[in-house]
Amino acid sequence: MSNYLLGLLILLMTTQPLSGAFRLIIVDPGHFHASLIQRDMYSTLDPRVSVYARLGPELLDYLNRVSLFNARKDNPTHWDLDIHTSADPMAAMLHDHPGDAVVFTGRNRGKIDRILASLNAGLHVFADKPWIISLADLPKLEQALDLAERKGLIGYDIMTERYEVTSLLQRVFVNTPEVFGAFEKGSTGSPAVYAKSIHHVMKVVGGLPLRRPAWFFDIAEYGEALADVGTHVVDLVQWTAFPDIALDYHQDIEVLAGRHWPLSLTQAQFQQVTGEAAFPATLAPYLHNGKLDYLCNNSVDYTLRGVHVKLEILWNWEAAPGAGDVYEASFHGTKARIELRQGKPENFIPELYIVPADPDQRADVFAAVRNKVAALRKAWPGLEARESGTEMRLAIPEKYRVGHEAHFGQVATRFLEYMQSPKSIPAWERSNMLAKYFISTMGVELANR
Repeated sequence: MSNYLLGLLILLMTTQPLSGAFRLIIVDPGHFHASLIQRDMYSTLDPRVSVYARLGPELLDYLNRVSLFNARKDNPTHWDLDIHTSADPMAAMLHDHPGDAVVFTGRNRGKIDRILASLNAGLHVFADKPWIISLADLPKLEQALDLAERKGLIGYDIMTERYEVTSLLQRVFVNTPEVFGAFEKGSTGSPAVYAKSIHHVMKVVGGLPLRRPAWFFDIAEYGEALADVGTHVVDLVQWTAFPDIALDYHQDIEVLAGRHWPLSLTQAQFQQVTGEAAFPATLAPYLHNGKLDYLCNNSVDYTLRGVHVKLEILWNWEAAPGAGDVYEASFHGTKARIELRQGKPENFIPELYIVPADPDQRADVFAAVRNKVAALRKAWPGLEARESGTEMRLAIPEKYRVGHEAHFGQVATRFLEYMQSPKSIPAWERSNMLAKYFISTMGVELANR
């Protein structure tokens, strides 16, 4: 064992288990999201966590990130890790059954089978998106949700974007009739809801350059963009447009069209982000003229309860200086558009705008916005609405902009609350999860046809 790994183990394994708290299990932490769940401590979660993984760079990256959380100067964590390495971490975990809830991140193909096995073993499941990347696996997803309900277990996917303050406020204003009116129906050429998500292959997370495994670029293993990060966007659209309403994907959704196209990466770029000197054989089908055609860009058109929606899920190599990942969304109502923008005019920071549909009704819409903001100050003190010509922008105090990494702690807290009281999980979560994965996988299916 190297001195580096030995130091990590000494730092991480220092205290005794906390009796009476839930015990967490991490299986194959192949994605940095596994470590972000441990960015914070939780009063109902034992600091001792069991980790089952193959010995290799993915495990070492995870250990390094958790050790940095433990060693940070401000508000350090105090996680203790029981580390179990083997060729079959899943089988070893099921045999040992060392906790109450299991976390899955990383490889997406076959994730639903690991989820089903864990639920059958009586474990709660807190799994990173996506649970499925193929439409053919939708029945397994339904089976998993039925199994969890029958056993009184929680199966929950990590929808962090619901906790972004601009998304929360957009949801509020879309559902304020005095401001938004009713939904426009739109059309394929002019959708009533348009959302765009842009991610970047090369980025920094938790202060460290992100190292991606080679299998990340294999869409058969990890999924196309819509099936992966696109699940967040699909979730936000239905969570915003029809809050707390159970959607039936058989009746409420029609997926009309899907497209996909590649991002071309050079061998030098691939080596920079993976550390691999050459493209592996598994990526041979995607190599053309010495470059990797990473099939990671998607668009999808669908209707949601008759409302036309268009989504674009895109990957670039690297963000412009000062920028990062982007989420923009526009919801069109009969009185106003509620728009989330994150471009250069906003200094690449998400901002929320209200744009009256009829200039003659501007004064009434602006008055309704001010009234709503005044009421919202109970939950968000300091929130303001600022008029700028033909539109209004919400001025959001910085203290509410906690950032993407902090959202993992917020959604983990919600999961732990549901674990304590399984019947408290909203009934619509199940049906809307099915609706979300139907849209994401059907969009990919149509793109491939």
